[in-house]
Amino acid sequence: MDRDFLTDLFANFGPVTIRKMFSGHGISADGINFALSLRAGLFFRADEQTIPQFEAEGSKPFQYQTSTKTVTVNSYWELPARLFDDSEELSTWARAALAAAQRAAARKRPKARKAAKKKVVTKATKKPAKKKAAIRKKPQPRKKPQPRKRSSS
Repeated sequence: MDRDFLTDLFANFGPVTIRKMFSGHGISADGINFALSLRAGLFFRADEQTIPQFEAEGSKPFQYQTSTKTVTVNSYWELPARLFDDSEELSTWARAALAAAQRAAARKRPKARKAAKKKVVTKATKKPAKKKAAIRKKPQPRKKPQPRKRSSS
């Protein structure tokens, strides 16, 4: 599916951003990716609330082959073919897919940030104390070996 076809397909849904992704396009709205257009078809984001709707239509989750196995991605399901001819119902499914993507984004944990360094405040000045410079020990000069005393025998 090319970019123009996808733009026309989502015309009733509203403005979408279409970016090249993998072997096709990623489709997003409000900065959230909710659909994938790949060689294998058009896939919408799904979750526990919307998967039964896809199952009722006989759709399957997105799958791809690796050299050793078949990988199933349960978060994207194939759009039923009948929806390509019904732009109003496709818009309804697209809104449900966007809602599923928003719920998934809300569940994601924020990335762990490094703990901010705390400033040490002294009682007397109530100002942040300056860090002491690391004290380096100066290398000691090597001692010259003392000549051995020979024992007189």
